This record gives sequence, C-alpha cells and structure tokens, in this order.
Amino acid sequence: MASTFEPTDRTRVLREPHRGIYDRGAIYKILDEGFVCHVGFAVDGQPYVIPTLYARVGDAIYFHGSAASRMLRTVSEGVPVCVTVTLTDGLVLARSVFNHSMNYRSVVALGKAVLADDPAEKREALRAFAEKILPGRWSEARQPNEQELKATSILRLPLAEVSGKMRTGAPLDDEADYALPVWAGVIPLRLAAGEPVRDPKCDASLPVPSYAAHYKR
Repeated sequence: MASTFEPTDRTRVLREPHRGIYDRGAIYKILDEGFVCHVGFAVDGQPYVIPTLYARVGDAIYFHGSAASRMLRTVSEGVPVCVTVTLTDGLVLARSVFNHSMNYRSVVALGKAVLADDPAEKREALRAFAEKILPGRWSEARQPNEQELKATSILRLPLAEVSGKMRTGAPLDDEADYALPVWAGVIPLRLAAGEPVRDPKCDASLPVPSYAAHYKR
C-alpha cells in the first residue's frame, strides 16, 4: 500500500494547495481522532448530508445504523458518496476581521460504499465503533446478539480517493495592519471529557471503570 494518496482531479486541493495533505498516515491520524463524519449523497437530484459515527479499520471507514435507514439503504445501492471529517483546533484572531480564520484538520473521501454482509466483518466493525468511543468498552459491555446484528446495517467505504487539508499557526495579516493596536493570536480549542455521570439505574456499588474515570482526548 502506497504511503500517500495520489491526488485526483476531484481530491486535489486547489485553494491554498500548500495546506493539502496526501500522506496516508497523517490522514488516518485525523480520521482516528474524529468521532463524527458527514456523509453526502444525492437522490433524484436532491443532495443530503447526514452526520453519523464512523470508525476506521485498515484502509476503509465504516458507518452504521438501522437497517431501515434511508441513508444506508440508498448508499448501499451504489450511490456515490462524499464523506468529510473536520477537527477544529483553534480560533485565529487577526487584526482585521477579513483575515480572521480557524486552525483545523480535515479529510474528504470519495467513492462508493458497500454493504458489509459477513457476520465476522460486521462484528469487527461494531467492535471498532465501541473501541473508538471508549477503548476497553467492548470487552466489558454486553456484545451484540444475533437479532441486533440483523437489525444493523454496516457500510464499508474503501479509502482510495482521499485528501486532507490543514491550517496551523498564527494569523496572517496585511503588512499594513501589523501596526494596529489590536490584540491578535490564536485561542486553542480541544475536546475535553467531563466527570462521568452515573446512570440512575446503575448499581451504586459498581465503580467507575478506569478507562472512563481517566478518559482523555
């Protein structure tokens, strides 16, 4: 497997091309950090964009839902999709409103998703979802039974036509604006976990698992 994705006419970054990312490892790192992707597709000329949980396994990403889901039924029929993931890393405050920006990392993946029918593949995808949400949870919580597996559709999107984009660093002001008496800089942003809140129906004698009590992103 090549260490980089070959840019295509559809994935080549045209705006600020120096921010483009094609390195497979860097792109996979972004995908592994995110929780939610947006799946774009069109039906009879009407575009839809649906947010959903995803997980990467090897050189593919999986998303899942009810077997009755319109998105999953439509996409499984071979409709082309555009899947995006965005991580927001900071607010970039410039001296002019025009030059304000954000530091971010993003990925765009194009292709056709296929239905994962093999029970072993479905179970492995569901394990990946659980472990992505909270590493260690799959081995402790009850795992899906046969009825739940049948009620769940899982789609696999091979990662073949993919690119990323990233902005980092300080604001970029017009040269004349650097002398303005206006504070400028970056406000870093990150996703932070709060204190675990016990389910009222949870046995009070059960301790909070270590992986939950010390969870960090």
